[in-house]
Amino acid sequence: MTTTTSQSYLTDADTFTALLATPDADWGAASPCEGWSAADVIAHVVDTQRDFLAQRDAEIGERPTGTPPEVWAAHDAVVRRLLADDSFTATEYAGFFGPTTVGETLTRFYGFDLLVHQWDVARALGRDVTWDDAQMDRIDQALDGFGEHLYGEGICRPALDADADAPRQTRLLARMGRAA
Repeated sequence: MTTTTSQSYLTDADTFTALLATPDADWGAASPCEGWSAADVIAHVVDTQRDFLAQRDAEIGERPTGTPPEVWAAHDAVVRRLLADDSFTATEYAGFFGPTTVGETLTRFYGFDLLVHQWDVARALGRDVTWDDAQMDRIDQALDGFGEHLYGEGICRPALDADADAPRQTRLLARMGRAA
């Protein structure tokens, strides 16, 4: 059974999947993540999720191989299978910010990660992504939740200046060290 929380993650995964269906994509194109190509960003998303799931003793199998969309599709199928298991998503553990569940972490952190990296991959592929208000609310909430850790190693680069009257998405991207 898919919970509302899990459905949020699945919706984010669907939008990420749709972006990767870009025909003739140049997966080697530079992304806004310094030193990373579009393929590197996708590998990062897959590998960080796999690491998290492996730490929770999930049966994830071998890391998928193939093109970036193929790797993502195979990984996504594993995550969807795991999200269908209510006992797995309800598994509690001591998270970085306190007690939480696997399902909450997939939704709140990895869903956020999918939204942000969807933008990174889209930029590498010469495309634009526009977040809706609900997505921006979730991104804002996630950024607030990181507190002082937002700019720690491997999270976000230092914030950029953005005009107070700039579109909300531009301000969020700037907060994450990304230039719209």
